[in-house]
Amino acid sequence: MRGPHNIWRLIRTGATLERTGAMNVVLDAFEAPKPLRVIARALGWSFQWLGYKGDPSMPPATRALTALGPAYIKFGQILSTRPDVVGDDLARQLRVLQDQLPPFPAAVARAEVARELGVDPAEVFLEFSEPIAAASIAQVHKARLASTGEAVAVKVLRPGIERAFRKDVDAFYLAARIVDLFAPGARRLRPMDVIEHFDGVVRGELDLRLESSAASEFAANTKNDEGFAVPPIIWHLSGRRVMTLGWADGVALGDNDAIDAAGHDRVRLSHNVLTLFLQHALRDGYFHADMHQGNLKVAPNGDIIAYDFGIMGHIDEYTRRVYAEILYGFVRKDYKRVAEVHFEAGYVPAHQDVDEFARALRAVGEPIFGMDATRISMARVLAYLFEVTERFGMETRTELILLQRTMVVVEGVSRSLNPHINIWDVTGPIVTDYIRHHVGPRAVLNDLAQTARVLTRFGPRLPRLVEDALIAQSNPIPPPTRPTRWLVLAATAGAILGAVLALTFDHLL
Repeated sequence: MRGPHNIWRLIRTGATLERTGAMNVVLDAFEAPKPLRVIARALGWSFQWLGYKGDPSMPPATRALTALGPAYIKFGQILSTRPDVVGDDLARQLRVLQDQLPPFPAAVARAEVARELGVDPAEVFLEFSEPIAAASIAQVHKARLASTGEAVAVKVLRPGIERAFRKDVDAFYLAARIVDLFAPGARRLRPMDVIEHFDGVVRGELDLRLESSAASEFAANTKNDEGFAVPPIIWHLSGRRVMTLGWADGVALGDNDAIDAAGHDRVRLSHNVLTLFLQHALRDGYFHADMHQGNLKVAPNGDIIAYDFGIMGHIDEYTRRVYAEILYGFVRKDYKRVAEVHFEAGYVPAHQDVDEFARALRAVGEPIFGMDATRISMARVLAYLFEVTERFGMETRTELILLQRTMVVVEGVSRSLNPHINIWDVTGPIVTDYIRHHVGPRAVLNDLAQTARVLTRFGPRLPRLVEDALIAQSNPIPPPTRPTRWLVLAATAGAILGAVLALTFDHLL
C-alpha cells in the first residue's frame, strides 16, 4: 500500500489536528518554537477542511487521535503517561485512549469468537458481557466458563484492525523518508529503522497467539515476584484473534481516587512499578513493554496485576550489563565511567572525546540529582539532552527502542502515583544488586563456567574443527559480510539517567 497516496494521509493528519482544535494543544504541550508554530498553523488552516471531524464530545487532542486511527492512538497512550512533559490537563485527556475508546458491539465479538475458535459462545460461556474496556487494537469482555463457572476475560481484536494499522504505518514510512531527504541532521535518529521496528512490533501485537505465548513465558519468569501477578492463559479458548485468560479483580492503576479509597499506599505502589520493571529487564531480559495505567491493576491484597502482553521486550545479557553499568555510574555520580561504557559499547563514535562527553553528562545529572519529580523541569532536560546527542553523533539503537519507550511509560506511571518520587532512591538498590551478581569477578567466573559447558558439548568434534581451521587458513576464503558485534550489542540511550535519557529518545522519535 506504500505510494504517493500516503502524502494525502499526512496532509489529513495536520488538517485533522487543526479542525479538531488539537493543533494549539499539541504545540503548547511541546513548547514548540515560534517559527514551527507559524508553519504548522498556516498549513493546518489551509487544509483544515480536509481533516476528520472526530467526536465533538471528546477533548481536542483525544478527538483528533481517535479520528486518525489506531497508530496515532498508540502515540497518545504513551503521552498520557507523561504529565511532566505534556502537562496534567493533556495527560488526563489522553488517558481515555488507554482503555476507554468507543467499543464495537458484543454481538460482533461473539461472532469473532465463533469464527476463530469454531465453538458456539453460548455453549462455552455461561455469561458474555458487554465490552468493559476498549483500546486501539482490541476490546475485552468479562465472561464465565460453562465448564467450571470461572470468571475470565475474553480479548477480541477489532474487525478490520489489520488494514487500519497498515494504512497508518505506510504513512509513517513516507514521513520517515521525507525526514531522510529533507532533514539530514535527523538521519542519525534512523527514522526508517524506527518505523520498521514499530511495524514489526505491531504485526506481533495483531496475533493473539503470540500474546498468549508471551503471557505464559512472562508468568513463568515472575511467578516468585512478591507483589506481582499475571493472569493465567486459557489455551483451548485462545487463537489468532481471540485470547481468553483468568479474570483479574482490582482497581485501575490510573484511578488515584479509587486507589486511595481502597486504602492502598500510592507511594509503595509507585516504587513497586519501577522496581518490578527493572527486575524484569535486568534479571530476565524479558519485560512487559506496554506498562501504562490501562494495562495495570491493584489487587485487593495490594499486588500489581499486569495484563495485555501484545508488546514484550527482550535484551540480551551483554546489553543488560551495559545498561546496568550506566545506571550504576549515574547513581554513584561517576560520569567518567558512564561515558566510558558508552564508548566501549560503541554507542558514541570512537573519534569523540570521552572526557568531553563525561562533562556533558555531568551537566545533565548534577542539577537534578536527589531532587524529587516536582522540582525537575523535564522540558529543559530534554532540550539539553537533545543537544548532547546531536553534538556527539549518537545514533538511535532500534533494537532498544522498546526498552527506552517502556522506561518512559513506567516512570510516567510512577510519577502519576507519586509526584515526589525520587528515581535514584528507587533504582539504586536494584541496580547495585545486579552489578554485584553480574558484573565483576563473580560474573567472570560465571562466564568461564558457561563457556566451559559449551565447549564440552563440542569435545568429540574439536579435532575436526581444528583441522578444518588449519585447512581454511592455508586456503583463505573471504568470510561473508555480517554486522559487527559492537553494532548488534551497542547500548543504550535508554539507560542515561534511567528514565530521563530514555524519555529523551522516545520523545524525539
